[in-house]
Amino acid sequence: MHNVNKKISVVVPIYKEASNIKPFLERMEPILTRLGVSYEILFCLDPSPDNTEEVVHKEIERNPNIKLMIFTRRFGQPAATMAGILSCVGETCVVIDVDLQDPPELIVDLYHKLQEGYEVVYAKRRSRKGETIPKKIISYLAYKVINKLSEVEIPRNTGDFRIMGRRVIESLRQLSESHGFLRGLVAYVGYKQTFIEYDRDERLAGVSKYNRFTGSFKIGLNGIVSFSSRPLQMMSIGGALLAGLSFLTGAYYVIQKLCGVSLTPGLSTTVLVVSFFSG
Repeated sequence: MHNVNKKISVVVPIYKEASNIKPFLERMEPILTRLGVSYEILFCLDPSPDNTEEVVHKEIERNPNIKLMIFTRRFGQPAATMAGILSCVGETCVVIDVDLQDPPELIVDLYHKLQEGYEVVYAKRRSRKGETIPKKIISYLAYKVINKLSEVEIPRNTGDFRIMGRRVIESLRQLSESHGFLRGLVAYVGYKQTFIEYDRDERLAGVSKYNRFTGSFKIGLNGIVSFSSRPLQMMSIGGALLAGLSFLTGAYYVIQKLCGVSLTPGLSTTVLVVSFFSG
């Protein structure tokens, strides 16, 4: 277990976010100071072609509570987020994006709610400014399919913005999921959880660094594959059906042969081999 010497760790995955670092900290630091607790702000950087790294280093010189984790290559936001969670030293951990769509001011309410005996308090979106209709549709359908197939109920209208206690962090560590679907993993480990609703703002500056269509689709697919055995069951059933079909086809060819029906040489063998191994 990591040495816990901070009350709050704020994990922030970043990639090509040079213009958002300073505005983010201008809003985040006063909030943590107002809470009156020790803290760290841990930026988790996928190597960027811009000067994001230099901007963060300048802020570290100003405030030693700011830290930076740099990866050897671009692993993607889910992996960066998980690495930050597993490396943080706080008794509690907040996950938030740097683009200020999720208001840092809500952390005060999340933190106080956690003190009521919860292990996880996630932020549930009441409204979403700046999101396109296709993205909303993909998100709606993804959650509907995931919760239909999954053995774990994953809260809808949520992202990674949440606060969690140290017990949850250590439970996530035991899962050994480096590229995990965080909102599903947190639901999977259990514990007492609740939510606070909020209105999500538009992005402060720049554009999202993942594809607005395929990004949501990949996250949704990850959730389905990770938290449901039904896709595997469906593939197993489909394979068994195809294998059964090959045996019936083989029996049919045998009967034809016994009845003296002329068959094209090699055709029956090819059909049987292809149908059997497809299953």
